Amino acid sequence: MKIDRLIAITMYLLNRKIVSSTALAERFEVSKRTIQRDIEALNQAGIPIASTYGADGGYEIMDGFKLTKQIAGVDDYLNIITALKGLSTAYENNKISATLEKALTIMQRGEQRIFVDFSIAREGLLVNEHLRMIEKAIYDKTLLSIEYVNAEQMASTRLVEPLALTYQWYAWYMFAYCVEKQDYRLFKLPRISKCEPVSGTFSKEHRNIEWLMKNKSGSDQRKYYNIRLLCKNEIRQQALEYLNSNSIEEHENGDFILTMNVPFERMWFSLLMGFGDKVRVLEPDELKAMLRQKAEEILSIY
Repeated sequence: MKIDRLIAITMYLLNRKIVSSTALAERFEVSKRTIQRDIEALNQAGIPIASTYGADGGYEIMDGFKLTKQIAGVDDYLNIITALKGLSTAYENNKISATLEKALTIMQRGEQRIFVDFSIAREGLLVNEHLRMIEKAIYDKTLLSIEYVNAEQMASTRLVEPLALTYQWYAWYMFAYCVEKQDYRLFKLPRISKCEPVSGTFSKEHRNIEWLMKNKSGSDQRKYYNIRLLCKNEIRQQALEYLNSNSIEEHENGDFILTMNVPFERMWFSLLMGFGDKVRVLEPDELKAMLRQKAEEILSIY
């Protein structure tokens, strides 16, 4: 909407000295002529924007102009800025950047002391491409056809109604209504090999999406193990960092036993085998057999 763009332009200029019409046009994905009309509209609304010409020319808001009527205090805006900066490290989103601009404009004092970096959430090029496609489909209410491989390595093609994106369990997920299963599902983005929009409308209206998503997460259908690991004292720091245990049983020699409840995920094989002979599985026998088989498979190729 034009009013949203006008507000965003104002915030953008307040945080900078001089910005060219070309830069503004690229930023807001409109023509330079549209930017000129927007600047005229802002001037008519009482926002003093000056124009300068030349190689370093552009638009700037005259000194002394500030937005007032804050509805939150310094600490509130610092918390907002911290959260927005953290989210912006996870993936690129122009709307998040625009909101951050607004918060930075209003925040004139106070120093940020807490910094959050979610850049670990940035995936490969294909996942990032799917992120943008799914986000657009969510807002446009567009059906998606996806080729998906589940945890058991079973491939299938699904027609879904995308409803939300969520980052949990160290990966991006799409929460969607599966037309074939007629139920809500969480799809792990790295397991989506192909994603494309298709014509058609949603089969039903989806309400209380956040509640539906939490309910689906709460009814996790994955297989879980109650496992006990005997860990050497020399890898204590690494084990406590990467193994989220429910309890620790200390031994006199410094070694310790970790007890935890974890899902059946391929990453667990890699993680446990990465510790080598420093971690030994005590329970369950099923997991010990799986690790033994995997070790034999690795040994057979050398």
